[in-house]
Amino acid sequence: MTRRLPFHYAYIIAAVTFFALLASAGVRNAPAVIIKPLEAEFGWSRSAISLAIAVSLIWFGLGAPLGGTLVEKFGPKRVFLAALVVIEIGLWGMLAFTTMLGLHFFWGIVVGIGTGAATNVLGATIAIRWFEKHRSFVVGIFSAASAAGQLIFLPALISINANDGWRMVIEALALAVLAMVPLVFFLLRDTPQEMGLRAIGDAGTHHQTANAKLGKSLPMQIAIQSRDFWLLSASFFICGYTTNGLIGTHLLPHAVEHGFADVVTASALSLMGAMNIIGTLASGWLSDRYDNRILLAMYYSGRAATLLLLPFIGDSIGLFGFAFLYGLDWVATVPPTVNLTSQVFGKASVGKVYGWIFFAHMVGAATAAYLGGVVRETFGDYTFAFFSAAALGFMAAGFSLGVKRGEQRVWAVVTGE
Repeated sequence: MTRRLPFHYAYIIAAVTFFALLASAGVRNAPAVIIKPLEAEFGWSRSAISLAIAVSLIWFGLGAPLGGTLVEKFGPKRVFLAALVVIEIGLWGMLAFTTMLGLHFFWGIVVGIGTGAATNVLGATIAIRWFEKHRSFVVGIFSAASAAGQLIFLPALISINANDGWRMVIEALALAVLAMVPLVFFLLRDTPQEMGLRAIGDAGTHHQTANAKLGKSLPMQIAIQSRDFWLLSASFFICGYTTNGLIGTHLLPHAVEHGFADVVTASALSLMGAMNIIGTLASGWLSDRYDNRILLAMYYSGRAATLLLLPFIGDSIGLFGFAFLYGLDWVATVPPTVNLTSQVFGKASVGKVYGWIFFAHMVGAATAAYLGGVVRETFGDYTFAFFSAAALGFMAAGFSLGVKRGEQRVWAVVTGE
């Protein structure tokens, strides 16, 4: 059947992966929408809810290396299906909770692990298996799924919450995830060889020899001895701090508390999501052509500069300007980070090594999600939190420039080649 297709089956793989990652990303948008409803219904404090969100982000981060490791044993299809089922269980479980413990368990642990396994770590592994050519661009497309999740889901979730309450928000997300299960089950395949195909751009013998050389996965005890691993992890910690943790969790409450109408905030977030898609796709294209370290330094510096301005924005024009500029590099850091991980540690190690680098990302996100709530309760606004994120952004730019260049550099040190 696949040989009669007018295009390579890798494009179907890419489409299924994109939409499944899109649904998972939509789930991660829920906290920004339900913080204030949970405060109103249960009387919980902002910092208490933020702690539960932080717990979820930690487990989200742990799900990434767990998924990356399981992919090496069971393949992307089984891992993706298992992750979607776990997300589904956590979302329906949330509808029954009435205590903070329930929020911590169903959202914090169950949804956290499920969405962590079904994230761009899994997408990067699929891209590496199916694409030799334009790999970073494909990784950019998968990373853009999280941006598209924000673009598509967040305004809709805001509207659902306003009209039907936060429980209907959770139900809508559960149905979206459920719709992805048959797509993954029937269409996703683990490798091109499973279908008698080669990866796009794989010319044959030359690449087969290269793949055989890189077929072994680098042990993590070797990877963690590399300075590059810690530089990439530190920069990605800051990436998580300045995106999912702070802006993803607290921008919406910040905007509402500064008098922005729901429709204005939703429109600004939609613009941010649209620019995120553009920026991430552009980053994927650039990462195939230019020094990934310089690209990362530019992205982190630009993000830091926009965060410095955020506390001073008081009108809709300024909010839309922030959304435009900040949105360009929300996840633009992913393609060059994945590319550097592949270059330094080997393609066979990306799922596992990048999974732990991504875990650092989510530890940063969890830190900002919790501290953002604490700062808000302590000082009455988020100004100090935004300034701290800006300072860290400039530090991340420096960390990125410190990564050493060179294909399979760690492998070369280990094998003496």
